[in-house]
Amino acid sequence: MLFKNELLWASLIIFNFGVVLFAYRFFGKLGLYAWIGIAVILANIQVLKTVELFALVATLGNIIYGTTFLATDILSEVYGKAEAKKAVFMGFFFMIGATAVMWICLQFVPHISDFAQFKRNSSLETIFAIMPRIALGSLAAYLVSQLHDVWAFAFWKKIFSKPHQLWIRNNLSTMVSQLIDSIIFCTVALWGLYEMNVWFQILLTTYILKLVVAVCDTPFVYIARKIHFKYYKDRN
Repeated sequence: MLFKNELLWASLIIFNFGVVLFAYRFFGKLGLYAWIGIAVILANIQVLKTVELFALVATLGNIIYGTTFLATDILSEVYGKAEAKKAVFMGFFFMIGATAVMWICLQFVPHISDFAQFKRNSSLETIFAIMPRIALGSLAAYLVSQLHDVWAFAFWKKIFSKPHQLWIRNNLSTMVSQLIDSIIFCTVALWGLYEMNVWFQILLTTYILKLVVAVCDTPFVYIARKIHFKYYKDRN
């Protein structure tokens, strides 16, 4: 089907951002904390799948990873910088914890009946036996870019403080943070593995897709703020 991947990609953006809003509506800020933990783990799994989008070779994971920026921007907007930073460190902890737990699980000798890891280059090892450089790049990119996003959102909120200017502070913080994330990850994880022109293409296409996701999350931040004032303003 023509443009099947592109249609799925657009649908996945709406679905993922919608899940964030549902998590916030029914569970409050705890729902956002929990979603960040889920998203950072799933993003590292999805990134293993390569697809073609808009005639570009890309990896999945950019959308669900982008929802972590949406969640921290919501927390920054309605609860403040401290709550957003707490969510960032929780996500970092979940990422390290999940990687460590699955690495230990892979050390168990599988039974002959096992279908997930018994054979060499098994599917379980493909997913969870992450190369050290990939894991380090992912962790470093997440922590630095997310902390920058929290700081930048608070910085721009001082300048563009009016309610209708939410889209400015949201986009300025997220777009730069996604660029930082892409540069750190591609440098730590991929530098030297490809020729310079190929490496730059990977960096460019990765950032372009993240940039599209960042723009698309803007209306969802406004909806989340409405949810806050309707359901949670007097509780927190």
